[in-house]
Amino acid sequence: MVRAVREQGLTHAEAAARYGVTRQWVHTLVRRYDADGPDGLTPRSRAPKTRPGTTSNAVRGRILALRVQLVADGADAGPATIAWHLEQEGYRAPSTATIRRVLHAAGLVTPAPRKRPRSSYIRFQAELPNECWQADITHWHLASGTRVEILDFLDDHSRLLLDIRAAPAFTGPMVVTAMTELISRYGPPMSTLTDNGLVFTTRLARHKGARGGFEKLLAGHGITQKNGRPGHPQTQGKIERFHQTLKRWLGARPLPATIEDLQELLTEFQDWYNTQRPHRSTSRRTPEQAYTALPKATPTGPSRSEWRSRADRVDKDGKVTIRYAGKLRHLGIGRAHAGTPVLLLIHDRDITVSDSNTGEIIAEHTIDPSRDYQPRKHDRRQR
Repeated sequence: MVRAVREQGLTHAEAAARYGVTRQWVHTLVRRYDADGPDGLTPRSRAPKTRPGTTSNAVRGRILALRVQLVADGADAGPATIAWHLEQEGYRAPSTATIRRVLHAAGLVTPAPRKRPRSSYIRFQAELPNECWQADITHWHLASGTRVEILDFLDDHSRLLLDIRAAPAFTGPMVVTAMTELISRYGPPMSTLTDNGLVFTTRLARHKGARGGFEKLLAGHGITQKNGRPGHPQTQGKIERFHQTLKRWLGARPLPATIEDLQELLTEFQDWYNTQRPHRSTSRRTPEQAYTALPKATPTGPSRSEWRSRADRVDKDGKVTIRYAGKLRHLGIGRAHAGTPVLLLIHDRDITVSDSNTGEIIAEHTIDPSRDYQPRKHDRRQR
């Protein structure tokens, strides 16, 4: 084409028509030939001179450093979390897809081809804070190998860790104490969601009896109690997933020597989880930010009284036994009534005991939850 112009005298337009190219391309070739000779006609790179969208080496280096640091701390280290940390440090964070490619290129991602995709789960989430609290008990080990339990409460909407505490083993009254403290601190929730452990519910107990202490507390505040289907932990999926985060964080630290040391770790974790860790489900806000952003839900149901009856027989020591708030209580009737068949009419804490044969009322009690033995009302007045 250049020779056709320079040696044959064709115009740029005529050469373009002959060779089926644009006139501008002929002009470009002639200009290159005039400037550099035959070398000017060799193919040149079409890559752009600048790449404004390219991730800088500084950002790439920080992405890799954050990944290593977060993994060592036992924290979430996915692309979304890394992007959040970059923004907090003043960087212009690339997309999560770019961060994922950087991690893959550095060999810092372990493929998990059998992992169930998130899209396959049916998810639900409370619309407001305090609309639903999830509670559960998991376990950890001390340095001596002793197994201890951890009780935690999580707000379903914001994922705020309301409370977390450790004990050798949790009983019903201990769970009631924790829930009472939370109601005083945050107000009563609209509902709770737990598994079917006896510290939460007696609905699947082998021997049916009174409500447990946790159930009584919820009923007294008009709080709706929800329990997951037995053998289906996905119902409590949020708190089960939370336990993975908790144990990964604890696993990055030495085992505590005592329960007190473990409690210090849990308190530190609670502060980090609530105020320093962004959550994907809350638009990368911290749980504390999500919890304080909206008004709080409150119970919608009326307080529910417990009414029930029970037939029994006074034992040789003049007592009958009932279960109240998850514990056995011994009601003093009197040795004079030993062997007498009785009917117990129970209304919350008030119990009336009558002779089944005659219908005569022989004792009245008001349960004192702080003690096991319950004297008759007139015996209390005498004392």
